[in-house]
Amino acid sequence: MTSTGPHAASPSGAAPAPIGVALLGATGSIGKSALRVLARQCDRFVPVAMTANSNLAGLAVAGDIVTRTAREHGAALVPVDSEHSAILQCLAGRQPHEVKRLILTASGGPFRTWPAEQIARATRADALKHPTWQMGSKITIDSATLANKALEVIEAHHLFGVPYDRIDVVVHPQSIIHSFVEFVDGSVLAQMGVPSMELPILYALTWPERVPDSGVSSFDPAASGGLTFEPVRHEQFPMLGLGITAGRAGGAAPAVFNAANEEAVACFLAGSLSFGGIAERVAAALHDLAALPGDSLDALLAADAAAREHVKVRIAQES
Repeated sequence: MTSTGPHAASPSGAAPAPIGVALLGATGSIGKSALRVLARQCDRFVPVAMTANSNLAGLAVAGDIVTRTAREHGAALVPVDSEHSAILQCLAGRQPHEVKRLILTASGGPFRTWPAEQIARATRADALKHPTWQMGSKITIDSATLANKALEVIEAHHLFGVPYDRIDVVVHPQSIIHSFVEFVDGSVLAQMGVPSMELPILYALTWPERVPDSGVSSFDPAASGGLTFEPVRHEQFPMLGLGITAGRAGGAAPAVFNAANEEAVACFLAGSLSFGGIAERVAAALHDLAALPGDSLDALLAADAAAREHVKVRIAQES
């Protein structure tokens, strides 16, 4: 989402004109959540554009370019993802040298307790049964493989300037705590709330302020049923490690990871690739395309195209 600017000038004594907001991916689940927030905040915001953009991983793919451009223009990057919004809220008023570690939470998806052999044979219907979030098909599959969490780690690295070795992921099935920030003195802050994209969207729109909104039910600690945490089972979910390794490598690797994953997920949803084949195809693309440059937008677009073609060709050869 992008705001068109500050409140427009209005006659003396009149209320400020609503801020225009452009919605990216407005036909997806996040876009629909944003529209509900805007409907409740119609005195403050008005939708001025909606685009059905299927790739919202721009910061992960081109993080260096995006953050550099933002600095050059004095722009603030305000995240909408619940995990990054949580970190932003925990960091309010804090200095970078005070931060020891970021901890992103993952629900674990529908296969949290499944053995690796069963995960590899999971069906489309199995993978689309997310236990806590209502999302579109592509992001639901990414949640099942933990590819989404890999992209979120890369995005957190760019958004907050924290090295990869100080960003961790923990499985939290209830999806109540969205992220933690551990500080150098050993204290930890966590941001909590019911699992709804409307909360981080509203915060992104009104940041750094908060405004009243009755659209999301209040969090009742006594009714939460307890909060539990588990380590990530990396052997069962290799996409997390593949994505973080791509982020560490930099250059074109994140673009290759993202594009190969998108193509592989599309093939899985179409029935031409097994669930276990998603990670296999992404790993092969990262290995074979490791030498591609990624120092410009044109180079990243070329890497994106090469990764998609790589996946298509490999799947065609195997069919």
